[in-house]
Amino acid sequence: MTSEWLAPSTRSELIENLVSGVDRYNPSNVGILEDYLYHQIRSEEYDCLANLAILKLYQFNPDLYNPDVVINILIKALTASPLPDFNLCISLLDERSLNSQLDEPDPLPTILPTLKGLHNLLFRCRFPAFWEIYQSTELELLRDNYTVEVTGFEDAVRAVAIRAVRATFTRISSERLGSYLNLSGSDLTAYIQKLGWSVDSSTSVVTIPPNPDNQIEATVVQESVKLPQLTKIIAHSVAKA
Repeated sequence: MTSEWLAPSTRSELIENLVSGVDRYNPSNVGILEDYLYHQIRSEEYDCLANLAILKLYQFNPDLYNPDVVINILIKALTASPLPDFNLCISLLDERSLNSQLDEPDPLPTILPTLKGLHNLLFRCRFPAFWEIYQSTELELLRDNYTVEVTGFEDAVRAVAIRAVRATFTRISSERLGSYLNLSGSDLTAYIQKLGWSVDSSTSVVTIPPNPDNQIEATVVQESVKLPQLTKIIAHSVAKA
């Protein structure tokens, strides 16, 4: 997983050279990296390091700053939870000088607290609360102007929930799983089948296949203490008594 994060298999040679070489800090390449971000948005791909490179260029060159690009980067980073991608992106915004030459009001200061709140819910595995807030009237602007453009955004959020369920449960009720995924009825059934999980039709309980995270195994720890060491310990204890 670490190797895929550092160098996604979908990253082209051109982007690899920009991200890994000295051209990473060349402001003339920001357009290439921004185009790559929008490719990620359309194709359900994700490259955190390339997106961080954009934010670093904005930090060094405030005149390049594009709030819509920043918001899209943060939306993509949301679905990487529990990895620290979102916080890494935020750390590069804190020191950024706001560009006073924008033609329109900057939407980032208004949307950023909302994105931080959504990230907090995902990180804490409060999935039903996430869906309730995400689908609220207050977040209509975010949905209509941003996440609607991110292909597969809701499925990417569901993947975050599935990672948590796989690591925590061996069995879970269909109703509870549906609340995590914001799915019900035939949509939930189809999603479970796609995962390859089984459902008991009489109890509506979903069985999660065994994996290293959801299996409890006893670990036997053996310590080897040699006789001379034991003699020293006993002698020390007697001396203190």
